[in-house]
Amino acid sequence: MSADKKYEEFARVLDFLPRGRSEVIKGREGPMVEAIGEERLTLLELLAIESQSFEPGERVKIGKEGREKIVSVLGKLTYEELSPEARGSLPAVVEAVVMSSEARYVAYFNELQPLTPRLHGLELIPGIGKTFMREILETREKKPFTSFADIQERVGLRDPAKMVAKRIVEELAGDSHIALFVKR
Repeated sequence: MSADKKYEEFARVLDFLPRGRSEVIKGREGPMVEAIGEERLTLLELLAIESQSFEPGERVKIGKEGREKIVSVLGKLTYEELSPEARGSLPAVVEAVVMSSEARYVAYFNELQPLTPRLHGLELIPGIGKTFMREILETREKKPFTSFADIQERVGLRDPAKMVAKRIVEELAGDSHIALFVKR
């Protein structure tokens, strides 16, 4: 995928509002879907085709070609604009996105570098302190990690996918000054 590509091809549903009001386009009403893009982790508002229904976590095609349930992408949402239901489903849906792109997120464990002399990028992931950070650095030096299970086995880190998902939710909510995963 090219770096200059700005559009998401797929999104995961966070909430479905059959009689919704757009947050993005004032006065626009209809079946609204609040979703997160799989590639850039963008929070999006989608206009759905009438008579469709959606489940949280469902993967929908939103690219220019081949949409089946979505009329259009209305625009980006902020975390604050999400419905309470969308915020509630965000952690599980983000974890599903992380798991479905496992190699991409495992690469962070292999590639993250120090951000300042006192702070390493790995330490921004919830649950990773100085001890785990050192362990990850020493272990990846010998052989890069191949999967979340590999990280768990070799370093003893419990549920790395959930830790990454938690960090992504923090970044989406604006609770962090440094973005590791979410492009601003």
